[in-house]
Amino acid sequence: MAFTFQINDDVVWNHDEKLLAKAEDNTPDLIQTTVTPTAIAEITADEKSVNGFKSVVSDKNIARLEDYTLGRDEKIVLDLGDHYVGKFSVDIDSVGSPMDAPLYLRLKFAEIPAEIPAESADYDGWLSRSWIQEEFVHIDVLPMTLEMPRRYSCRYIELSVIDTSPKWKASFSNPTFVAESSVSMEQLPKPAIQDKELEAIYNISVKTLQDCMQTVFEDGPKRDRRLWIGDLRLQALANYHTFDDLALTKRCLYLFGGMTTEEGKIPANVFTEPKLTPDDTFLFDYSLFFATILFDYVEHTQDQEVLLDLYPAAKKEIDLALQQVDEQGRLVLTEDWPVFIDWSNEFDKATAGQAVMIYALKRFIQLAEKMNDVQLGDYQTICDQLESFAKTALYDEAKKQFVIEASGEVNVASQVWMVLAEVMDDETNKAIMETTVAEQFPITGIATPYMYHHVVEALFVAGLSDAAVQLMKDYWGTMIEMGADTFWEAFKPEEPNFSPYGSPIISSYCHAWSCTPAYLIKKYLA
Repeated sequence: MAFTFQINDDVVWNHDEKLLAKAEDNTPDLIQTTVTPTAIAEITADEKSVNGFKSVVSDKNIARLEDYTLGRDEKIVLDLGDHYVGKFSVDIDSVGSPMDAPLYLRLKFAEIPAEIPAESADYDGWLSRSWIQEEFVHIDVLPMTLEMPRRYSCRYIELSVIDTSPKWKASFSNPTFVAESSVSMEQLPKPAIQDKELEAIYNISVKTLQDCMQTVFEDGPKRDRRLWIGDLRLQALANYHTFDDLALTKRCLYLFGGMTTEEGKIPANVFTEPKLTPDDTFLFDYSLFFATILFDYVEHTQDQEVLLDLYPAAKKEIDLALQQVDEQGRLVLTEDWPVFIDWSNEFDKATAGQAVMIYALKRFIQLAEKMNDVQLGDYQTICDQLESFAKTALYDEAKKQFVIEASGEVNVASQVWMVLAEVMDDETNKAIMETTVAEQFPITGIATPYMYHHVVEALFVAGLSDAAVQLMKDYWGTMIEMGADTFWEAFKPEEPNFSPYGSPIISSYCHAWSCTPAYLIKKYLA
C-alpha cells in the first residue's frame, strides 16, 4: 500500500468547540528576529554537495551591495548565513538616466544552493509547482522598499533583474529578513556532547526543529506548512528534550482531538488557515499515533486536564482500529485506511502495521489504567492476541526475523517496529537487530529520516548503542558533509541526489521528521 492523494469528500466531521477553544488558547506569539545577509554568494558546481552545487563567498562585499547595480539578465545571491523562516524586504533605487521603463524582477528563495540554478520551467513533478519559492515582480516607480508578503524558508535569496532599460540599472540596499519561530535558541541549554560529530548533528537537529515550530509543529516550513500527526509525534519527543514548549504540543493535540470524523477517525493532518480544517487524508498508523502522542505528553507533564479532555478521542480511535483485528489477532489492513510506515513502496508493510497497532495499544492501555477504564481488561486481552499472533505467525525462529505472513518477505521495517513494540524479550530483540544489521545493512530503498529514526531507536532499544550511533553518523552526518544547515525531508545515502519529486526546487530541506537526533542523543546517550 502506497501513500497517494486521497479525496474523501463524503466525510462528516465533528468539531468539538470546547477542545478547539483550548487549542486556540495555546496559540503562541511568534518570536521575530531581524537577520541581515552575511555575504554575497557565488553558486558553483561541486559533485560532493547536494544536487551538485555549493555556495562560496563572493569577492563582492555585502557592505557595498548598493554599489553592485544590476541591469538586464544580471543577478546577485544573498547569503543569510544560516537557514531561517520568515519574510523578506529590500530597498531598491534606480541609478543612471531617468527611469523610462518598469523594473522587472525575479526573486528566488532557496534552502540549498542547488535550488538557485534549478529552473522552475523544467519542473514536472507530481506536487504542485505553486510550492516553488519564486516571485516575479514589476515595479513602476523607484525608489521604494519592496516588502514581500509571503513567508519563505531559505538561506539564499537571488535577486535577478529580468529587465530595466538600456538607460538605467537597479540598486539594492538594506536587505532584511525577519525570521519567525515560536521558540528561541536562547531558551535552549547547551548540552555537553563530547563527540564533535554528534554535537554537530544535535545542533542541526535543534535548528531544524526550531524552524518547524511555528503556530503549530509544521512538517516543513517550505512545504507543506501543515500539522501532520506523524511528524508531530517525533517533533514533540524532540521538543521535550530541547525547548520543552508544552503549550505548542498541547495546542496540536487539541487540534487533532477537536476535529474527528463522525465515527471517530483522526485525520493525518490539519490546516490552520484561513480557518481550522481537517484534511480528508487518513493513514492507519498516523491515526493510532494520536494515542501515543497523548501518552508521551501525559508521561512528560502529568497533565490530568489534557488526559481527561482527550482520552475519549484516543479511545474512539483505538476502538475503530481494533475493528480491523480478526479473531486470531491478525491486523487486516484495507486500501481505504492504508498504513504509511514510510514513503517507500519497495517493501510490504503488513507486519510493521501489526507492530504499530501493538505499540500504540500498549501505550493506550497505560492511559486506560490512569482513567480506570472498565474496558481495560478487554484491551489487554486483544493486545495479548495481537502479540501472540506476531510471535507464532510472523516470527521465523530460524531466521531470527519477522516475516510477511503471505509471502515470507523479510524487511527492515518489520523488525524495527516489532522491536519498538517490545513484542519479544530483550535477548530476542537484540538478536533480531543484530541479524538485521548483518543481513540488511547498509539499508537501501528507504528515503526518509522518518524511517531511519525508527531504525536508530530500535537499535538503542535492543541494546546496540554503537550501531545506533554509527547509523546516525552515516545518515545525518552525511547530510552535514553535503552541506545541510537543517535536515531534509528525504535522503537516500545510496542515491545522494534523490528527490521524490524529481527536482530540488520542490523538495523540503528543513523537515520536521528529520529533527529527532536531538531526542535520540539526549534520551539514550546523555
